[in-house]
Amino acid sequence: MSNDSKTITPEKILFPKSNYLWEDSPDPAKFSECVHCGMCLEACPTYQQTGLEAHSPRGRVYLIKSVAEGKLQLNDFFADPVNTCLDCRACETACPSGVQVGALVEEARGQLYKADPPSGLSGFINKLFLRGLFPYASRMRMLSFLTRSYQRSGLRYLARRTGLLRILPKHLQEMERALPDLKAKPVLGRIDELLAPFGTKRARVAMLTGCVMDAVFADINEATINVLRHNGCEVWVPRNQSCCGALHVHAGDRDMAKQLAKQNIDTFLSEEIDAVIINAAGCGSTLKEYGELLKSDPEYAGKAHLFAEKTIDVSSFLDKLGLIPPKGELDVTITYHDACHLAHAQGIRVEPRRLLESVSGIKLVPLPDSDRCCGSAGIYNLTHPEMAGELLDRKMGDLPSGCDAVVMGNPGCMMQFMVGVVRHDRSEQILHTVQLLDWAYREQGDMLSKKPEKARRSEVS
Repeated sequence: MSNDSKTITPEKILFPKSNYLWEDSPDPAKFSECVHCGMCLEACPTYQQTGLEAHSPRGRVYLIKSVAEGKLQLNDFFADPVNTCLDCRACETACPSGVQVGALVEEARGQLYKADPPSGLSGFINKLFLRGLFPYASRMRMLSFLTRSYQRSGLRYLARRTGLLRILPKHLQEMERALPDLKAKPVLGRIDELLAPFGTKRARVAMLTGCVMDAVFADINEATINVLRHNGCEVWVPRNQSCCGALHVHAGDRDMAKQLAKQNIDTFLSEEIDAVIINAAGCGSTLKEYGELLKSDPEYAGKAHLFAEKTIDVSSFLDKLGLIPPKGELDVTITYHDACHLAHAQGIRVEPRRLLESVSGIKLVPLPDSDRCCGSAGIYNLTHPEMAGELLDRKMGDLPSGCDAVVMGNPGCMMQFMVGVVRHDRSEQILHTVQLLDWAYREQGDMLSKKPEKARRSEVS
């Protein structure tokens, strides 16, 4: 790996032989807190699957520290365990010392990205999705349009009937089968930028629509806005917002992540708001960590912390605001999956369950190991399909029987579970928390639209 750009950072004073040669290198204050006690081992999905010390949190921390001390190079021996990490943060929940393993892994990936930019499959995914699509709302709208056209024009039927999809790897075939029908067009740019509350105004909030969420799950964005308005919120949906940069941070592309973060900070702080509402766990986690991402930027460091303080997941916001209970009754049995970046990264667990239990008729059945990663992890299911598949199979095996739906708060998890429903020939609907709330409000006659449809089951060719 090339070391042609040598930016000297404060860490070099502590570790003069450090092999981290670029800014934003792993912070010694973080990895020095690890005492290698092993409390993290059973919490780590990759360690559970492989049993390899290097693929455990404490193993990764040791490797990260070894590079800082000049004992290890930025080579494949180091890159493999760092890149195989799901960044699920379950180890942080288990760690008695509070080691920020997720931040260390992301900082290490940033160094690897600089030393040896991604190539092959990872390079293709990076260029196509992370650099070519997600940062551009217009391109995401076009992708959504093309996907809807594929689904409605007969091309999907033709591709499946002719066996054309067999040229794809099996996990991509499963994703195609599981992709929901895109009935709603992206919200950003389509709806009014400012929407009045239903009833007395209680708060003025801004909403991040997200890139994947708006392209694939625009109906969830609509549901989020409806639920907020039912709870007295004036909702501002700024058109100049951008992708949050979560996937870029996870992939090590910190330069692009910083560009996107600055655009969002400038946009959302341009008006007085009570909160920035997020309905995607991964996005929310990254937005709350903008202060860490931009800590070395004298112009944006302070603004990033202010922005992060205003950022809140929709379930936490509604819980703190005090949900106005919907009058509609739903006769449905559900179980709830804790998205990693909601439960582990943001500590949000009881709030979604409290909201769901406030709806009359909902029966909530516990899900064993509900906070264990499903294997989605951003684009991990694309870059590491075998490990992601093993974790998904284990998660699907834990699902309690007799449930009508599995509910969660993250689009990546939803897409992964939809693949699981197809793979294991199950019938549960995969829903977001706000969809059930919105459904209950519509049942009382305030909003008129169709209920979520049953998930389709299809065999993979």
